[in-house]
Amino acid sequence: MTSLKDKAPICGKCKTVLALHDGVNEVKATALSILIQKSPLPVVVDFWAPWCGPCLKFAPTFKLANKSLRGKVVLAKVNTEANPAVGNQYHISGIPTVAIFAKGIERARQSGAMQLEPFVQWVESVVDK
Repeated sequence: MTSLKDKAPICGKCKTVLALHDGVNEVKATALSILIQKSPLPVVVDFWAPWCGPCLKFAPTFKLANKSLRGKVVLAKVNTEANPAVGNQYHISGIPTVAIFAKGIERARQSGAMQLEPFVQWVESVVDK
């Protein structure tokens, strides 16, 4: 039997394996919506913008978190400047904002840059519920 840990994230529309960059999916609004709805694993999304200092500071932490969270969640990043409608769709009022979705439903949200250990602990506490 295949476990969820053995499944790679796939596109809900075309069923191809999603490209990962250091374990992180870089997606646009439409792909994000499909990923959130179809992923067999919870999806942790970093809403960010390239002009945002705290976003740039948090980016390496988000990538490093993949080492601890691999197989438990899918990590995704959405550039809210390149995809402005996504901010409205998900009610993002400040960046960086990280939201955790499971089975299409938002389970938790945190705004502001975080350190690696507290970030991983926060994600695990939400996912393990």
